[in-house]
Order: sequence, then C-alpha cells, then structure tokens
Amino acid sequence: MKGYDGYTTMTFARERRVLTVTLNRPDVLNAVSAAMHAEMARLFYDIAADGETDIVVLTGAGRAFCAGGDIDWLQAAIDDPTIFDGIAVEAKQIVFGLLDLERPVICRLNGDAVGLGATVALFCDIVIAFEDARIGDLHVNIGLSAGDGGAIIWPQLIGYPRAKEFLMTGRLIDGAEAASMGLVNEAVPLDELDARTDRMVGKLERGATQAIRLTKVSINVGLKQLAHAMMDASIAYETLTNVSADHREGLAAFRERRKPTFDQSR
Repeated sequence: MKGYDGYTTMTFARERRVLTVTLNRPDVLNAVSAAMHAEMARLFYDIAADGETDIVVLTGAGRAFCAGGDIDWLQAAIDDPTIFDGIAVEAKQIVFGLLDLERPVICRLNGDAVGLGATVALFCDIVIAFEDARIGDLHVNIGLSAGDGGAIIWPQLIGYPRAKEFLMTGRLIDGAEAASMGLVNEAVPLDELDARTDRMVGKLERGATQAIRLTKVSINVGLKQLAHAMMDASIAYETLTNVSADHREGLAAFRERRKPTFDQSR
C-alpha cells in the first residue's frame, strides 16, 4: 500500500477511510523484534502524514495481539547493552507517536497483549478486547523495570494502587476482568470482536471528523505532559536493569521454562 511499502512486520488494509494495521509475526505471537520496534517507532508518524486515513484499527495476526519483546532481541540487548541506546529513542517515538496522532486509534485486541504489547494497546484511544485475551506488563518477571510506557498509562486507567499491584507483580488478567476495572473499554467473545469493532468504527465514521480529532488532542494534553515528565526516567531505569544479574536470570529462566531465582540480597 502506498506510504507503507517499507514495512516488513505489519500489514495494511484500507476500507473507505479506515486503515487497519495488523502486527504480522503470528508464528511468535507477534513478539516485538528489533525490526518491529523500529517500524512501530515510525508507524504513527507515517499515519499522521496519510491524507486518506481518518480512523485506525490496530490488531494482531493469529491468536495474539502482541506477546511483548522477542526473546532473541532481549538477549541481544543483554549481550550488547549499546543496543538499548536505540531502543530508548524508539520507545519514546512509539508512545508519543500514539499520543500525537490526531486520528482515533481503535485497538482490536484479538489475543494476549503483554509487556510492550499491553503498553501499545492501552495507549490506543478505544480498546475492544477478546474476553479471554490475557493482558499484563511482565517486565518485572524477567528482571526489567517497566520502562516502555506502562508506568505512565496503567495508573491513569485503573488508579495507582491497582496499577502498582499489576506492574510490580507482573500478574496477567483476562479481557473480562480488564473491562470490569476500566483498563479496556469492553470485552466480548471472539466471534463478536469484529462486529463490535465495526460498530465502533461506524460511530466514529458518522461523527464530525474534526471535532473528534480535536477532542482526542485535548484529552491527550495531560497524558503528553505526563509522558514528557516520566519517559526519560523510566527508560533510564529500564536501561539500568537491562545489565542486571536479575535480568540475565529472568531471561534464562524464561528460556528454560522455569521460575527465576532472583538476588534477594538487596
């Protein structure tokens, strides 16, 4: 599709003035590789320059939305910590790209959204989730600080006490529970997901385009201020934990399908 030819980890489809973007690494549950992270970092800026799009639907191919960071990519960042220099820049571009984009973004949460996958989903404007999809920020489970934006958006959606619980324990919740606490807009059976997403698209299509866009802009002013205040510090903390013994142990345990044994001496 014109304007999106260079993308290798996502597919694009247009119907009327609705652009559907599909994360497309289904064999690894759409886990974020270096290539996908770089493409996410420019995606929302490319959409902003797309004069043919009024509404965006973001979803995943296969049975997951996005399973978080690809394990080989995470291992590469341990082996060569300078990789995190680029990751830090791209992480801010992903968050601010979503916040700056005037077009409404609907997340069609078709399956699990973990780590960065959860962050991207929750920064969308409206989230319609499969009721059994698991959502969680599991950074701490592999010895990383939650630095990619989760520490910003979770407290705004469900309050600080519950956000701290989920971010500090790495607990997963399903779509139905997420909807009950306001983390996502609604949760539906999988066979109703397309119809509910289409219904929301239709409501926005029939609305006043400029008024809808500028309402989003107004609402996001506070979120952008918060993101500007927090992103550099949270990414710096994640960078610090990237070189920790706990992260090496957490990733090794994940690979070996066992519980990690973290350093309890500090």
